[in-house]
Amino acid sequence: MTIDREETLITQVEYAKKIRPLLPDIAFIPDPSKLVILFINLAILILGWVIASHLDRWSPYLLWLYLPLAVVMGNSITVLLFSSHEVMHGSVIRNPKLIRMIGFLGFAIGWMPPTFWKSVHNRVHHSKTNSFDDPDRNYLYEQPNTWGKWFQHLIEPSSEVNFIGLALGMPTSWLLYTFRNLTSVLFFNDESVDYVPAVVRVSAKDRLAIAGEFFLILMIHLSIMAYLQFDLIKLVFSYFIPLGIGYAGMFFYIYTNHMICPMTLVNDPLLNSVSLRVYKLFDKLHLNFSYHTEHHIFPGMNSDYYPMVQELLETHYPERMNLIDAGEAWRLLRQTPRHYKNENTFTNWSGEKDVACPLLHK
Repeated sequence: MTIDREETLITQVEYAKKIRPLLPDIAFIPDPSKLVILFINLAILILGWVIASHLDRWSPYLLWLYLPLAVVMGNSITVLLFSSHEVMHGSVIRNPKLIRMIGFLGFAIGWMPPTFWKSVHNRVHHSKTNSFDDPDRNYLYEQPNTWGKWFQHLIEPSSEVNFIGLALGMPTSWLLYTFRNLTSVLFFNDESVDYVPAVVRVSAKDRLAIAGEFFLILMIHLSIMAYLQFDLIKLVFSYFIPLGIGYAGMFFYIYTNHMICPMTLVNDPLLNSVSLRVYKLFDKLHLNFSYHTEHHIFPGMNSDYYPMVQELLETHYPERMNLIDAGEAWRLLRQTPRHYKNENTFTNWSGEKDVACPLLHK
């Protein structure tokens, strides 16, 4: 069956009103036990750095033995960012001061000030998902060819990106995203910024808080490097490799969450978001982050209950939601260009190739 879902947009609020009465109240009660996950993964990173501080005593031929730990540390970075994401949405604790403090602990490894995340993600991205005003969307073809647009064009998964660009891009896309958006707020904070997909503005108070948090984050990273004695081997194995793996793991989800979806004037999560089918192990490790459509309907919900939301969506909105195998979502990313020519059409850098959004008609 083929349906034109663009003609039947439904708002996030309408989905929530329909599904909420069918869910247990406990699904919306904060779950502080998720803090254990955050602190366990923080402890794994600290342990990894403690072990790495002795790498100068290892034989060069045995350094490869550290690589499995580097992979585990990389996954811990992904989990830290995901668990901090839950904390910032209020699904773990409700105390605003504790949310900011614990969010800072988790997001520091990703160079992300929690006050800025609250603005760019909670306030803007969730209310204007994949619209013209969403800072997380693809660039429009008609937007200026700025450095931000060019770098994203070079490294974002698409039909135009080669293996080298992809290999360099997956570990660094999070840094580009953070740098691009942070500088737009800290240096400008107005509509003149043209190197971001969409401008985010914050209050003077929040802008000062963001600057202060970023300074503390910088000190944390410099302290880690100093603890490792700025030794190249120690830094490569226990800092740069884990960060690259962690950022790549997070951005695999981020790229597949929205980038192959159409733009929408109405915030319709079943049209502008994607949920992935992944191995259950990854859902356990990554706090059900694959249930992304469900998250956009109930962002403050305990993520343990997202599978229940998915079942209800498939029952009440059959054939409507984008539920895709992770491998298929990646294939679609690699087969389509990454700039919006219009709401339903992708195009390449030169604007010479038009590809209809593969998810628009199902």
